This record gives sequence, C-alpha cells and structure tokens, in this order.
Amino acid sequence: MFGLIPKDEKFFALFREMSHNIIEGAELLKQMLDDFSDPMASQRRIKEIEHKGDTITHDIVKKLNKSFITPFDREDIYALASALDDILDLIDASASRIVMYNVDKPTPESKELAFLILKACQTIDKTVAVLGGKLEPISAYCIEVNALENEADRVCREAISRLFDEEKDPIQLIKWKEIYETLETATDKCEDAANILESVVVKNA
Repeated sequence: MFGLIPKDEKFFALFREMSHNIIEGAELLKQMLDDFSDPMASQRRIKEIEHKGDTITHDIVKKLNKSFITPFDREDIYALASALDDILDLIDASASRIVMYNVDKPTPESKELAFLILKACQTIDKTVAVLGGKLEPISAYCIEVNALENEADRVCREAISRLFDEEKDPIQLIKWKEIYETLETATDKCEDAANILESVVVKNA
C-alpha cells in the first residue's frame, strides 16, 4: 500500500497539532478526576484547550476551501476535522458538567472512563501520525479504538445500573447518569474519528 499522494504536509501538520491538543485535554480531564483538588481550575484549562481546538479546526477548513488538490478526499478531510473537534467538545462537556453539578468527589467509574478516553485519544494520535506515510498500521489502531469504546460502553452501562440500584437521591442519580453518558460519548467520538481514518485507508489502498 502506498502513502497518500499528493502529500500536503500542512494538512497533516494541522491534524497532528489537533490530535496533540486533544491528548492534552484528555490528560487534564483524567488529572481533574484523579486529583480533584481544584476542579474549576481544571475545567478552565480544558476550556482553553477546547478553544484552541476550534481554532485549529477553522484553520483546516479554511485551508480546505483554498486548496485545489488535497492529500485525500475533501469530504474525508472535513469529516475528520469535525470528528476530532467533537472529541474535544465532549471532553470539555464532561468537565463542565462535573463543575456545574457541584460534584463532591469523582466515582471510580468516572475515573475509569476518563482513563479510557485518554487511551482512545492516544491511539487516535498514533493513527493521525502515520497519515502521509504508509497506512498499514491504521487498521490495527482503529481496532484498538473500537475495543476501548466497547469497554467504555460496558463501564458506563454498569455504572448507570449501579446508580439505579444504590443511589437514593434522585438528583444525584440524574447528575451522575448524565456525566457517565457524556464521558462515554467522548469515546464514541473517538470511534467516529477512527472509522473515518479507516475509510481513508480503504479509499487509498
């Protein structure tokens, strides 16, 4: 399998910048839940990273609109930029809900979901890193992201089931159910990005 031709290193550099930024957001979310000494400060830092992600997404779309020749299908470039942006939006949404709902302390399940989000983001970053070169590793990375999403889905289901079994306060139940679902949706967005990347492999095989 050959790499993507023609190569436009600016697109690849922007996607790499975006995936690095997503990892930074995921790391902060995990630290926020692991430490929880100042969740408001953590959430503000994640919001700054989310704004930076919006700027990178805008730069990709602007370059796409100005480029006559692109390294792979235009619709895939746009879809990948949007999917990567969605990951960071969900990381930010998770942090925002934790602060907005005045969570006293994180649950083990929320920490596990944050860990799975970070692992999925790191795998997406490895996938993006090989764009512009040989594409063979992408399929294996995509399988890894799918497995992480499945694990996050299991953790989320079990966490919500335990909530309904054990939580007596309906307000707390509603809050944590939404937090769990938002965290899990971040891994769904990682899977969406992986599916787009896998489609790029198929089209350029």
